[in-house]
Amino acid sequence: MAAFATVALRISAHVTVLLVLVGCASAGYYAQSIGGHLDLMAKRQDVGTLVEDASTPPALKEKLERAKAIREFATAELALPDNGSYRSYVDVGKPYVTWNVVATPALSLKPKTWCFPVVGCVAYRGYFDESDARSYGDELAGENMDVVVAGARAYSTLGWFDDPILNTILFDAEYRFAGTLFHELAHERVFIAGDSSFNESYAVAVEREGVRRWLASNSTPGMQRAYDKERARREDFLELVLATREKLTTLYASSMDDAEKEREKVQLFDALRSGYARLKVTWDGYAGYDNWFAVDLNNAKLALLATYNVYVPAFQRLLAEQRGDMTKFHEAVEALSSLAKEERDAELARLADELT
Repeated sequence: MAAFATVALRISAHVTVLLVLVGCASAGYYAQSIGGHLDLMAKRQDVGTLVEDASTPPALKEKLERAKAIREFATAELALPDNGSYRSYVDVGKPYVTWNVVATPALSLKPKTWCFPVVGCVAYRGYFDESDARSYGDELAGENMDVVVAGARAYSTLGWFDDPILNTILFDAEYRFAGTLFHELAHERVFIAGDSSFNESYAVAVEREGVRRWLASNSTPGMQRAYDKERARREDFLELVLATREKLTTLYASSMDDAEKEREKVQLFDALRSGYARLKVTWDGYAGYDNWFAVDLNNAKLALLATYNVYVPAFQRLLAEQRGDMTKFHEAVEALSSLAKEERDAELARLADELT
């Protein structure tokens, strides 16, 4: 998936294994999760060993050398966990490591959730096999739900295992790979069961700050320009889609009857596509988000967008209050995580308000 098109459904396989190790709703789901995870772990190869191995293809060796430097940067400069995660490599032989199913009612943006021990309730269900994911998605669609099935290229067990670097992210542009690594390691530093908005906004804030610092000391002018252009497009994309999300939220809460809501829903999605066509003109025809708009454009695709962004400004403000000290920042986030959700949300709202 090109550029930052994954922003709308950038769901890693965070908890697939954890869910089944502590209990799961069905034997089939249990079996595919355990089997997929064990297969992945068995294929790990040490990055340092691969770099030193004369038989490692030059292109792979170069990428792994850069990955190794980025991994060290994550610990030394961003105070992210110094553990065994992302110090090994696996080629999964496919473009995605898992496929995730997200579903909403036809006239709601509230996603269906699945609740498990350890991680709490999550708004997606992950599968190692695409056909299993699509089969479950079809089942939910048969219940008159809006459904999206999307591939995930990153993998994290939140520090419970030494997660590997995957080919699915390694060959991205360097700043994208770095951002993904920083994002996933942030989840290993702080994670609150059942609070996706907190977890993802914090990880996005770490990702953005990490990429900014990495580029400041490691990029070429061309790399910085490419990142700046890509980030600007991502912000344009988010502004466009989140505006539609707000209109849909208002529509679904209105007193219209369901038939009227369905008609208006279709019109709003048509307008979103038209808005994207106009936006592309300002991008000189850049088409990196075409697939996002072409496939499964429905409530489910929009449902999780805000999850990854709602508290990012608050976390950026918190980092500024710590004068950019990443250790103190993570400690402040950990202190926030110990609060009751109502207190936590109120504090994040206060931090965000201070930016306006």
